[in-house]
Amino acid sequence: MEGAYYEETQGNFIVVSKEKGLEVNADKTKYMVMSGDHNIGRSHNIKTDNTFFESLEEFQYLGTTLTNQNSFQEEIKNRLKSASAFFHFLWNLLSSSSLPKNKKIKLYKTIILSVVLYGCET
Repeated sequence: MEGAYYEETQGNFIVVSKEKGLEVNADKTKYMVMSGDHNIGRSHNIKTDNTFFESLEEFQYLGTTLTNQNSFQEEIKNRLKSASAFFHFLWNLLSSSSLPKNKKIKLYKTIILSVVLYGCET
Protein backbone atom coordinates (compact mmCIF):
# COMPACT_ATOMS: atom_id res chain seq x y z
CA MET A 1 0.00 0.00 0.00
CA GLU A 2 2.80 2.36 0.93
CA GLY A 3 4.55 1.88 -2.45
CA ALA A 4 1.32 2.67 -4.30
CA TYR A 5 1.05 5.98 -2.42
CA TYR A 6 4.54 7.03 -3.51
CA GLU A 7 3.94 6.03 -7.12
CA GLU A 8 0.65 7.98 -7.18
CA THR A 9 2.28 11.03 -5.56
CA GLN A 10 5.18 10.87 -8.01
CA GLY A 11 2.81 10.66 -10.97
CA ASN A 12 0.70 13.55 -9.69
CA PHE A 13 3.80 15.68 -9.15
CA ILE A 14 4.98 15.19 -12.73
CA VAL A 15 1.53 15.60 -14.33
CA VAL A 16 0.62 18.74 -12.37
CA SER A 17 4.04 20.28 -13.05
CA LYS A 18 3.66 19.77 -16.80
CA GLU A 19 0.06 21.05 -16.77
CA LYS A 20 1.25 24.27 -15.13
CA GLY A 21 4.04 24.67 -17.66
CA LEU A 22 6.80 23.86 -15.18
CA GLU A 23 9.82 21.85 -16.13
CA VAL A 24 11.41 19.88 -13.31
CA ASN A 25 15.20 20.12 -13.21
CA ALA A 26 16.25 16.69 -11.96
CA ASP A 27 19.76 17.91 -11.14
CA LYS A 28 18.40 20.51 -8.71
CA THR A 29 15.40 18.60 -7.37
CA LYS A 30 15.84 16.48 -4.27
CA TYR A 31 13.34 15.04 -1.83
CA MET A 32 13.14 13.99 1.80
CA VAL A 33 10.58 11.84 3.57
CA MET A 34 10.10 13.03 7.16
CA SER A 35 9.08 10.28 9.56
CA GLY A 36 9.99 8.68 12.85
CA ASP A 37 10.38 5.38 10.98
CA HIS A 38 14.01 4.99 9.84
CA ASN A 39 13.10 2.80 6.84
CA ILE A 40 10.29 4.84 5.30
CA GLY A 41 11.21 6.47 2.01
CA ARG A 42 14.45 4.54 1.54
CA SER A 43 13.00 1.91 -0.77
CA HIS A 44 11.06 4.42 -2.88
CA ASN A 45 12.68 6.18 -5.79
CA ILE A 46 11.09 9.12 -7.51
CA LYS A 47 11.80 8.95 -11.21
CA THR A 48 10.84 11.10 -14.18
CA ASP A 49 11.97 10.62 -17.77
CA ASN A 50 14.56 8.02 -16.72
CA THR A 51 16.05 10.42 -14.16
CA PHE A 52 15.98 9.63 -10.44
CA PHE A 53 15.65 12.31 -7.76
CA GLU A 54 18.17 12.22 -4.95
CA SER A 55 16.84 11.35 -1.50
CA LEU A 56 18.20 13.39 1.41
CA GLU A 57 18.41 12.66 5.13
CA GLU A 58 18.85 16.34 6.03
CA PHE A 59 19.01 19.75 4.35
CA GLN A 60 19.22 23.44 5.10
CA TYR A 61 16.03 25.48 4.76
CA LEU A 62 16.06 29.19 5.61
CA GLY A 63 19.11 28.69 7.84
CA THR A 64 17.61 25.73 9.71
CA THR A 65 18.73 22.13 9.35
CA LEU A 66 15.77 19.80 8.80
CA THR A 67 16.21 16.04 9.21
CA ASN A 68 14.15 13.12 8.00
CA GLN A 69 13.73 11.97 11.62
CA ASN A 70 12.15 15.30 12.70
CA SER A 71 15.03 15.67 15.16
CA PHE A 72 15.74 19.21 16.30
CA GLN A 73 18.30 18.55 19.05
CA GLU A 74 21.27 19.27 16.79
CA GLU A 75 19.67 22.46 15.45
CA ILE A 76 18.98 23.69 18.99
CA LYS A 77 22.61 23.03 19.95
CA ASN A 78 23.81 24.99 16.88
CA ARG A 79 21.51 27.94 17.68
CA LEU A 80 22.72 28.06 21.31
CA LYS A 81 26.34 27.80 20.18
CA SER A 82 25.86 30.73 17.76
CA ALA A 83 24.15 32.84 20.42
CA SER A 84 26.94 32.07 22.86
CA ALA A 85 29.53 33.18 20.30
CA PHE A 86 27.68 36.49 19.77
CA PHE A 87 27.37 36.96 23.53
CA HIS A 88 31.14 36.51 23.99
CA PHE A 89 31.78 38.82 21.05
CA LEU A 90 29.66 41.53 22.70
CA TRP A 91 30.85 40.83 26.26
CA ASN A 92 33.04 43.95 26.53
CA LEU A 93 30.16 46.11 25.38
CA LEU A 94 27.57 44.42 27.62
CA SER A 95 29.79 44.57 30.70
CA SER A 96 30.71 48.21 30.13
CA SER A 97 29.54 50.62 32.82
CA SER A 98 29.36 53.45 30.29
CA LEU A 99 26.49 51.82 28.37
CA PRO A 100 23.03 52.29 29.93
CA LYS A 101 21.12 49.18 31.04
CA ASN A 102 18.25 49.77 28.57
CA LYS A 103 20.75 49.79 25.65
CA LYS A 104 22.28 46.53 26.88
CA ILE A 105 18.84 44.93 27.03
CA LYS A 106 18.09 46.19 23.53
CA LEU A 107 21.37 44.71 22.24
CA TYR A 108 20.56 41.39 23.91
CA LYS A 109 17.05 41.24 22.45
CA THR A 110 17.99 42.34 18.93
CA ILE A 111 21.20 40.37 18.48
CA ILE A 112 21.54 37.44 20.85
CA LEU A 113 17.89 36.48 21.28
CA SER A 114 17.23 36.75 17.53
CA VAL A 115 20.10 34.36 16.82
CA VAL A 116 18.63 31.80 19.24
CA LEU A 117 15.09 32.11 17.92
CA TYR A 118 15.88 32.38 14.19
CA GLY A 119 14.09 29.68 12.24
CA CYS A 120 12.16 28.31 15.23
CA GLU A 121 8.91 28.54 13.22
CA THR A 122 10.35 26.03 10.76
